[in-house]
Amino acid sequence: MFSTLTEQVKKIDFTIILFILPVMIAGLLTMSDFDTSDSYFFKQSIWIIFSLLVYAFSSFIDYRFLRRTITVVTLYGFGVLVLTLLFVAGHISKGAQSWFSLGGFSFQPSDLMKLLLIIVLAKYFSRRHVEIANIRHIIVSAIYTAIPFILIALQPDFGSAMIVLGLWFGLVLVSGISKKHLFAVLFLGIVTSLLLWGFVFKPYQKARIMNFVNPLSDIRGSGYNVYQSTIAVGSGGLYGKGVGYGTQSRLNYLPEYRTDFIFAAFAEEWGFIGSILLLILYSLLLFRLISFAHVANSNFEVLFIYGVVIWIGLHMVINIGMNIGLLPVTGIPLPFMSYGGSHLSAEMLALGICVAMHRYSRSTHRSHMNNEFVGLE
Repeated sequence: MFSTLTEQVKKIDFTIILFILPVMIAGLLTMSDFDTSDSYFFKQSIWIIFSLLVYAFSSFIDYRFLRRTITVVTLYGFGVLVLTLLFVAGHISKGAQSWFSLGGFSFQPSDLMKLLLIIVLAKYFSRRHVEIANIRHIIVSAIYTAIPFILIALQPDFGSAMIVLGLWFGLVLVSGISKKHLFAVLFLGIVTSLLLWGFVFKPYQKARIMNFVNPLSDIRGSGYNVYQSTIAVGSGGLYGKGVGYGTQSRLNYLPEYRTDFIFAAFAEEWGFIGSILLLILYSLLLFRLISFAHVANSNFEVLFIYGVVIWIGLHMVINIGMNIGLLPVTGIPLPFMSYGGSHLSAEMLALGICVAMHRYSRSTHRSHMNNEFVGLE
């Protein structure tokens, strides 16, 4: 039994853990008050341990059940149902009804819905890969995306809704859309943006976008967070002020430095060199996932892994972009680093499935090679 367990542990892809664990620890140190009563440090530590267990467990699952249409439809329906239940039993925090409160912990269903949408779109496009040039498939996939998009936007959670749209657009591009249909999608995106501006966006969301055009126009109002964030990033200098010595975050000038603006708090304490090392770790993780996609067995695996790459990449670009004043504030967490367990668990679950796909691909290739050698004999 012990030998069997040892063999299973050896199959875990520790390369990914090597890239992610330093990011998790850096986030933990950045959000910590270094106090015995620090609840953020305690809760996030529990979430990190739990998410690592989720990664290990999911990396051993035979993911091929995700290819079944009935399974995909059931998972998608479950995700939509949970999003709908938020309007009945969801907890309202900072004006958004996006959470289920479970005692001292909270869960945000939109994080899991992003993963489920990747599965749905990967399944749909993989079955119609040859006829992806048909505009009908783009429209149908857009309908699959529109349902969770609307439910998330109504919470309202504009940032997660934009990620949902980004996942759809990214997977449409990866699937091999024609140029004329690409322009049609871009036109649809412009029309959708205008409709969102006129009928969906709340005044504070419009203010964030207007502040993006001119960040210093209202530094005491809608532009305050971005202003303080850019100060924090700039004051970090080359080497940073040291762990626990960030004045903008520790003195509460920088709001939400444990979640939305954790990159700014990190950059202030670790400086330019620390920020570059952080980006290198993220890049190594994404390249590792892309290498998985290159040896995948089918279009489903390729599209799923690229969907996870797009998901993590979008979160990175948007969060860091808003921290340095290049993008509007949308409330998107930095993967594996921002405080919160729902996004961390969903991300680690996705990585575990990618590892399981890679393991199955290697075993399949190995069996093919053995068959070829047997044939030669």
